[in-house]
Amino acid sequence: MQHCTPEQLALAALREPLSAEDTAHLAACAACRAEVASLQRGVDLLAVPQLAAPGAPVPPPPHVWEAIAAATGITASPRAEAPAVVSVPAASEAQVLPFRSRRRPLLMVAAAVVAGAVLGAGAVAVLRGDDDDGGETVEAVALDPLADNDASGRATIVVRDDGSRVLEVDLEASPLDDSYYEIWLIDQDVVGMVPLGVVRPGKQTVELPADLDVAAFPIVDVSVEPLDGDPTHSGVSVARGELES
Repeated sequence: MQHCTPEQLALAALREPLSAEDTAHLAACAACRAEVASLQRGVDLLAVPQLAAPGAPVPPPPHVWEAIAAATGITASPRAEAPAVVSVPAASEAQVLPFRSRRRPLLMVAAAVVAGAVLGAGAVAVLRGDDDDGGETVEAVALDPLADNDASGRATIVVRDDGSRVLEVDLEASPLDDSYYEIWLIDQDVVGMVPLGVVRPGKQTVELPADLDVAAFPIVDVSVEPLDGDPTHSGVSVARGELES
């Protein structure tokens, strides 16, 4: 059986259309879907508006020009009259372009993820709308708010017809301005943690790693993560529930 190429997997992670043959293979191949899931975390993090919003341009400090002159032997200095700079709206006013209009840059990011250059390895999520593939519900758990948080929801483990497993998440939570929600599976000692990916208020489907023993990680945890590039748990959990199996 011919699996999808890294380029096709990257396109699938970006939700770009594939050929009918590739689409059919992806629907039937759990291994290729797992590869797409491993790319999706990077793509979903890029979709966080605070990460995508542009910042104001910053002029280079004088030592940059000195370094250029020292390295090239050519006198370099900024022009007396700098060219006009188009003002950039504040992050709260900036319009985040949809993925399709940013296809080329995101393809480069996805290719970097394939090569292991972005965000590292780990169990990650495919964020989608309601799961229309059917399947058998194995277990469901309520996500109860922690401390003074108002986040809550429900997580349901579903086994699809091909044997792959997903976690269907319905999260009720307030939108975040400078951070994002992430969902985890945690062991009973609250030491071992498996990140499943970025989640947002509303319904989404998170694909579970094929080799994950869910019974060893029965706690479903929703955390608030700062935009600091650190893949570890922030320690700030807002909702949690425990699977019985």
